[in-house]
Amino acid sequence: MVTPSETAGVHLLGTGLDALRGWFDARGLPSYRADQVLEWVYRKGATGFDQMTNLPKDLRRILADRFVLYESEVLADRAAADETRKLLLRWPDGATSECVWIPEPDRHTACISSQVGCPVRCTFCASGTGGLERQLTAGQIVEQAMRIRALVEAMQPGLRGSSGLRRGATEAGREDRRAADAPGGPSPERSEAARVGKEVPWSAAPERRSRRLTNIVLMGIGEPLANYAQVVAAVRIINARWGMNIGARKITLSTVGLPAQIRKLAEEGLQLNLAISLHASTDDLRRRLIPWAERVTIGELVEAGRYFFEKTGREVTLEYVMLAGVNMRSLDVERLARISRRMRCNVNLIPYNPVPGLGYERPDDAAIRRFLEALRGRGVNAHVRRSRGLSIDAACGQLRRARITDVRVDAASGMP
Repeated sequence: MVTPSETAGVHLLGTGLDALRGWFDARGLPSYRADQVLEWVYRKGATGFDQMTNLPKDLRRILADRFVLYESEVLADRAAADETRKLLLRWPDGATSECVWIPEPDRHTACISSQVGCPVRCTFCASGTGGLERQLTAGQIVEQAMRIRALVEAMQPGLRGSSGLRRGATEAGREDRRAADAPGGPSPERSEAARVGKEVPWSAAPERRSRRLTNIVLMGIGEPLANYAQVVAAVRIINARWGMNIGARKITLSTVGLPAQIRKLAEEGLQLNLAISLHASTDDLRRRLIPWAERVTIGELVEAGRYFFEKTGREVTLEYVMLAGVNMRSLDVERLARISRRMRCNVNLIPYNPVPGLGYERPDDAAIRRFLEALRGRGVNAHVRRSRGLSIDAACGQLRRARITDVRVDAASGMP
């Protein structure tokens, strides 16, 4: 984690409790003040030191001179018809990244980025089209989750959020919501539409069981294990009782598959979930889809996944983007089933979310169902991930670091 120094502008969201206590101790100040500061930040949602009223005014001024709470500026805040919401953030150096709020009746998930751009350059993904610009710091990773948490907590009972979703999203979802509220609940057609990717408002559910951020997925822009130290530091802050206090089993890290880092992660003592982006059933096809696959074979990934399970007891997820005419043949089913049987895992099938200019197509609903049923018929625990936020390019594989000239501001986030 970041160690505070005398340099002004240390990012507080990347600073751990022990390091902050040490900062106070070094100045002859009570270390319990560190606990108070982080309680204001993570429990009370303070966005400035002036809000920390149980701290002396002189101390608040010192803290404001030494630390910064939120580094980013929200350039755009967009909502889809299914109420998925995407924030475009600009960091002090001008770099940009995106994060997404995925609301559901029983959970709220923040999909956050680990890098500005991505070095992996998967041929079907928007995130790597411009390559890697730089790493995100632990504080910047945590800040994304905190900004999404603020959106979730701004909701009021019976409303869709006091910070306001856009009118267009409200109107787009009204018909589906009426159908859900009708006697008997949502129609089979609506349920099927939700499964295969139609944008359906989450608030159309008959009740809401959660009004807090419950889950974190490191599935945004970047390869998390290529920014290992900062990502692990951020996960510890998100997981810590004094931090965001989100259980490790509610945190998922998605990686293209770096065996050495997977083994290292298994030794960290974190009970998080690991998802490996497989996307192909042979090394040859995988190398064509994922340039970084030149570095590692599927066999090596299987062994790393087995090691992760042995050390953590956490079943691995194999992610498989479904590309029409590319990786959905009967032979792919057979090979993927064989790979799955070599380790404790489940398979998450992801219908391709279109990115203009990349030359791939999303399979039709019938092909998706056939592939899923064929895997299940071979004993594979497989599921289809529902696409969320397609209309605002917020679905899996669609996030990118935008150029400032491309940005259109849609709404205010309600935070600095």
